[in-house]
Amino acid sequence: MGSQGGFGQSKEFLDLVKSIGEARSRAEEDRIVLHEIETLKRRIIEPDIPKRKMKEFIIRLVYVEMLGHDASFGYIHAVKMTHDDNILLKRTGYLAVTLFLNEDHDLIILIVNTIQKDLKSDNYLVVSAALNAVCRLINEETIPAVLPQVVDLLNHPKDAVKKKAVMALHRFYQQSPSSVSHLVSNFRKKLSDNDPSVMGAALCPLYDLIMIDANSYKDLVGSFVSILKQVAERRLPKSYDYHQMPAPFIQIRLLKILALLGSGDKHASEQMYTVLGDLIRKADASSNIGNAVLYESVCCASAIHPNAKLLEAAADAISKFLKSDSHNLRYMGIDALGRLIKLSPEVAEQHQLAVIDCLEDPDDTLKRKTFELLFKMTKSSNVEVIVDRMIDYMISINDSHYKTDIASRCVELAEQFAPSNQWFIQTMNKVFEHAGDLVNIKVAHNLMRLIAEGFGEDDDTADGQLRLFAVESYLRIIGEPKLPSTFLQVICWVLGEYGIAYGKYSASYITGKLCDVAEAYSTDDTVKAYALTAIMKIYAIEKGAGRKVDMLPECQSLIEELSASHSTDLQQRAYELQAVIGLDSQAVESILPFDASCEDIEVDKGLSFLNGYVQQAIENGAQPYVSENQHSGALSICNFGGQTHHEASTHGLRFEAYEVPKPVEQPKPTLVSHVLSTELVPVSEQSYTREVQQATSVRSLADAGSNEIKLRLDGVQKKWGRPNYSSPPSTSSSSSLNAVNGVSQHDGAGTVSLNFRDNTYNYKKQQQVEIDPEKQKLAASLFGGISKAEKRPSSTSHKSSKASSHVIEKSQETKSVVETTPPPPPPDLLDLGEPVNTGDSSSVIDPFTQLEGLLEGPAASSANNSSTFSSTKESDLLSLGDVMTTPSGFMDSLSKDDDLLSASSNASNDNGHAQQSQGSKGPNLKDALQKDARVRQMGVTPTSQNPNLFKDLFG
Repeated sequence: MGSQGGFGQSKEFLDLVKSIGEARSRAEEDRIVLHEIETLKRRIIEPDIPKRKMKEFIIRLVYVEMLGHDASFGYIHAVKMTHDDNILLKRTGYLAVTLFLNEDHDLIILIVNTIQKDLKSDNYLVVSAALNAVCRLINEETIPAVLPQVVDLLNHPKDAVKKKAVMALHRFYQQSPSSVSHLVSNFRKKLSDNDPSVMGAALCPLYDLIMIDANSYKDLVGSFVSILKQVAERRLPKSYDYHQMPAPFIQIRLLKILALLGSGDKHASEQMYTVLGDLIRKADASSNIGNAVLYESVCCASAIHPNAKLLEAAADAISKFLKSDSHNLRYMGIDALGRLIKLSPEVAEQHQLAVIDCLEDPDDTLKRKTFELLFKMTKSSNVEVIVDRMIDYMISINDSHYKTDIASRCVELAEQFAPSNQWFIQTMNKVFEHAGDLVNIKVAHNLMRLIAEGFGEDDDTADGQLRLFAVESYLRIIGEPKLPSTFLQVICWVLGEYGIAYGKYSASYITGKLCDVAEAYSTDDTVKAYALTAIMKIYAIEKGAGRKVDMLPECQSLIEELSASHSTDLQQRAYELQAVIGLDSQAVESILPFDASCEDIEVDKGLSFLNGYVQQAIENGAQPYVSENQHSGALSICNFGGQTHHEASTHGLRFEAYEVPKPVEQPKPTLVSHVLSTELVPVSEQSYTREVQQATSVRSLADAGSNEIKLRLDGVQKKWGRPNYSSPPSTSSSSSLNAVNGVSQHDGAGTVSLNFRDNTYNYKKQQQVEIDPEKQKLAASLFGGISKAEKRPSSTSHKSSKASSHVIEKSQETKSVVETTPPPPPPDLLDLGEPVNTGDSSSVIDPFTQLEGLLEGPAASSANNSSTFSSTKESDLLSLGDVMTTPSGFMDSLSKDDDLLSASSNASNDNGHAQQSQGSKGPNLKDALQKDARVRQMGVTPTSQNPNLFKDLFG
């Protein structure tokens, strides 16, 4: 810090840094630092130390703290340095204090007054240093002391101060949301600040607020989309670039926010499709930060309402990740594929070879991520292969935490997709045998419940076969050494319930096995308790059936041993077993009925069965029960006549909490409507649809008089940078007005079936070498075989994509309701191909001419009207583009936009009244069309007056 600044550090400090850097061991380093601590303790308390020397001592204390030693003896000197008038010393003191202290330190109270004074300073460097300290040191109790000053700094002339003030308010919100709940509107206002750094700082608190309540911020979707588009088009200064990427961290934050706002919202998602498609298509995959933006774009596309074209572009980006030799990029590809597979399961089949290679990769992290992907794509046809792979991997690792996670995933898949009961029992045995006691005890209880209740089928024969198979498998496993305790509990319970139920095994054989278990695991009281209870169940079944009970000698010795055990639980179970053996068959059958584990037990919490006994006791002179509340009430009413009880109740300690003070309601700020129009900066969006722009702008004008702040960043002039555009306006952009509606129509938010292009994953090794037969076999087990897209040569991919697109176009044509030949569909906003310029202005079809042809016959159509409409439309678009691209002043552009919006709204209102009046008199569409034809002859088209008329007539 000081040596590079040229402030003339002493030779002692430079020698200290040099000696620590040359230390060869930790012990030598500690010796040097401890000697330095003793020197500082002695010299820092000397009187009349020069300020430059004290600054050096503070820096040396910071160096000591950074190396892990205690320098608390000098904290107070750093606090004193924050009071200095010299800006250099003050900033040094603030830096040291923020590193030394935390928000709960006792010395915080000494610098609050200094922070309050520095926040009002005229020097913005002092204010910035104080705001840095505010973010690190101010706790929940001291927030009210500095909150008014921080709010005033939101309007500071320096952008750096405004940014730090927004960060301080964000910190206050994290510590105490209620303290700044009335200031949330300031984050909305700073979103439209002229400085990008202030806007970027406002994104962080808005992200936290949207995570809690996304519905309250749906009106900001257009603003976030406009900002993201400007950032992607490099409207920000060059200083925000990072590795040739325009403000990538702002892009990532915006994409996270859009993913939250567009989740489950079709209308909000439609506004994001265009900009997300541009980001995915134009992403720079040559740098790590470019891949980060691309990955976040894919995550956002998979989180919002699904769109077929957008998901197709996301699948292409995933294939780039999976093709990479970098483990990090392949990890990102597997993670993104797991997000996308929820919307379209067909995506995994196109990358099956990449998934298999990641599954066999020696990188353990990549392999674990691949198992997570397989867990998401498991179904009944591939569950056996996936679970077997997961169990093999679970056996090979030693990480107990991840082994527990793998075991729980195997159990969950086995319960959902088990092809047979026998496979389920075998799989559960492997999991319990190899995972040991890491398996959650709930898993064991669920297994016992499934064996007892069956798998939901009302087939007693199938349930009996399942239980018998479980008994046979457990009898084979029970002889193995060192079985987990949880697994032994399941074994003992199943053998006690169903060991002799189906007549295959005798009672003496099962009880002998259980006695062996109790003897082998003599140190585990839980296993012995389960074994003893299982023996009691077997003897109860024999006794209830009227058969003679022959107790084995080892069983008798076990009962005698446990009767004298130090465990009261084992003693009770042993005495209960002896008592059950002595009862008759009818009593035993009522106590322990067969297969009663699934019966519901009704618990009488009021103990109503004791009412008769209680009543008889009261009649015999017993005192009735008095509850605690009634007892305390009786004491307060009764007067014992002595002063002792009164003094005890008066002077005793009170343990009740004080009443919480009621919060003071802050008056809501009243905002003037015209302030909004002077602070918002217009932005021109040529690539977006005019229809969406007008709807958003009219809605923002209608709400301008309300107290809630609503930003209007779309439909106006660009904000940052020079107003130079990447592409001139053309008729192709105007013909794609309704492309968003045409692309994003879905019947539901469920699984989206995609027709992906045949751009599947192909390794460089597979260009010359054939696919390994083992991988083909594994792919057939996981995905149902290698897809045709992977077997097809690369030369036919282009033809197949054309064929698939031709099929889609034909299917869309068959859904048309109009019997006449419809106009060509508008180009897709997310089309990744090159724009097609027809160059023929006569190809534009007048919809009013078509409608006249439907009413009056083929002779009613006119080519002159068609050409007039085409030329007028093109001229209107060009004139609008000239207005939007003119580098005029801020207020001029805003007023022009307001005039345009008001004119369009008035025109739409007039047209709406006309349609209503026409509907009231009766349908007379012929007169209306004749009137429109006369208007077009005058040079004005109906669509130029009301752009929504075409949509209202033809949908």
